[in-house]
Amino acid sequence: MKRLKQLFKDSFRELKDTRKMAMAAMFVAIAVVLGFYRLQLTEFIRIGFDFLPKEMAAMLLGPSVGCVVAAFTDIISYALKPIGAFFPGLTFSAMLASVIYGTILYKKPVCLKRVILANGLVTVFVNLLLNTYWMSILYGNAYMVLFPTRAVKQLIMFPIEVILFYSVAKMFKKENGVCGRERPLDFISNRLITVMKKNLTIACVHLESLPPSARFWTISLQAGKRK
Repeated sequence: MKRLKQLFKDSFRELKDTRKMAMAAMFVAIAVVLGFYRLQLTEFIRIGFDFLPKEMAAMLLGPSVGCVVAAFTDIISYALKPIGAFFPGLTFSAMLASVIYGTILYKKPVCLKRVILANGLVTVFVNLLLNTYWMSILYGNAYMVLFPTRAVKQLIMFPIEVILFYSVAKMFKKENGVCGRERPLDFISNRLITVMKKNLTIACVHLESLPPSARFWTISLQAGKRK
């Protein structure tokens, strides 16, 4: 418990560094932009990749800063492009997910097992169980009616999210940008965007297993790249 408390304190101290604050703001901006390319499959299911910069923020800056980044991202995204009704429970879920990411990944070596653990906990307890509960309250549908379709969506997205994040984190590690040495903000942003563009193609291939109504996702991504 003491270690967990110290972890949150260390993360909070990151905000005393102006460069770290700028980095957090950069992650918010990237997450908001990626949020514009979410795919709304149904009223209750949407797929997006804005989790990536939020998870990176939690890994590099800790659970406290990651929680703040997630909250600002959710609020700003809704203000710029509202989809449905704003629900504070979903904002809480985003903050909780960042806390889980930060607790498991902050100041720790990057390895596939740790990435799978962090994403697995978020997928099961936040995305599937908690968010399905919020959806049942928001739209008035029975919990077990929403659960099966959302479970399929999470099952498809889990390996995609693990592959995407691990690729980005591994790239940072190779450049000695994780856990220790300072890197210029322009290097971090350029490297993150480059790796995301490279791996979004892999994600599109996996998404081909979705129903035909979701196939226009690839077209949406290509259109977004041309803008």
